[in-house]
Amino acid sequence: MFSKEESKKIRQEFWTSFGKAYPRKWLLYNTKIKDVTLKFTFTTKKTQVSIDIEPQDEIIKAYYYDKFLSLKTILTSEYIPEIIFDDNYELENGKIISRVYTEILGLNIHNKKTWDDAMEFLNESMNKLEIFFKEYEDFIKN
Repeated sequence: MFSKEESKKIRQEFWTSFGKAYPRKWLLYNTKIKDVTLKFTFTTKKTQVSIDIEPQDEIIKAYYYDKFLSLKTILTSEYIPEIIFDDNYELENGKIISRVYTEILGLNIHNKKTWDDAMEFLNESMNKLEIFFKEYEDFIKN
């Protein structure tokens, strides 16, 4: 078990290492859609790449989620077959968002032996998600 301080240091070390291994500017928060972001997640339990939809307004949340849902066949057949759609995804803080994501379980940010696998997964998955997002960006926005 790691203290909060030790855990924070390990997480910072991982993300610094990831940035050095894959030095590029990711789309992430720069989607040009206020309530839609692309995210990396790597914890002690899961490794995820996601599109998060988290507006305050439920109507806007449903609108964007439905847009992604309408692209599900394309996303699964051409980009990420194992993508998961969850309209009511609960974050660790208890907030409910809509999330479209891919994940692998069994990797642990506290175990440096799993870092290479996590980095490879994060890089490959985010590349695919960004290509998909850029290709269908106009449809998603309008």
